Amino acid sequence: PISHFHPISLNTLTYQKSISTLKMWMHPTSTALTLCEYFEREKISFAGKKVIELGSGSGIVGILAVLLGGDVTFTDRTFILKQIEHNIVANIPSSCKGSAKVCALSWGEDQTKFLSEYDVILGSDIVYCLSSYPSLLKTLLHLSQPETTIYIAWQMWPRNTYNIFFRDMLPKHFHLQLVDENINEYIYVYKLTKKQSFVGDQPADSVDVVVV
Repeated sequence: PISHFHPISLNTLTYQKSISTLKMWMHPTSTALTLCEYFEREKISFAGKKVIELGSGSGIVGILAVLLGGDVTFTDRTFILKQIEHNIVANIPSSCKGSAKVCALSWGEDQTKFLSEYDVILGSDIVYCLSSYPSLLKTLLHLSQPETTIYIAWQMWPRNTYNIFFRDMLPKHFHLQLVDENINEYIYVYKLTKKQSFVGDQPADSVDVVVV
């Protein structure tokens, strides 16, 4: 079955939630919806922008970026891609289909297959596993330039190690700004730009992650 939801006023989006093997990744999460609502409220335009979304999941954030004028590359693990493609077909007008591309991307492994030429990097619910932090950081460093704008939305859980990523790891390489928050659901949206002194992805190789 196809379910309907109205996370933004720009358009009615649909998503498929019947494929049990994909579980929670295919539902637009509160974090993804918060990021979409931020873009709408702030009237963010992606017109003429080259955009890449990490961990696209349901694809709702990238779909909105396409509808707002962006040329978007959706990325996730291989078994997620068909669901993203379905959601693109269901939600993006045929006139905009050429602005959406879907690719597999494993953080820290094959990010070098992608050029470091993106104007915007998007991510929601991508900061969730301590062991993935060095790979995620390395991917962000490779894909970005100092002129790139990065938006990351994440949800704090009662017990987590997120502060290691946002407090200790990212500030070494990026300028961080908290631009939105949903206090009731502990959701935070950060805007990042790379520091001038770090070009390429090499610095992430030396990052040590210690649980404190």
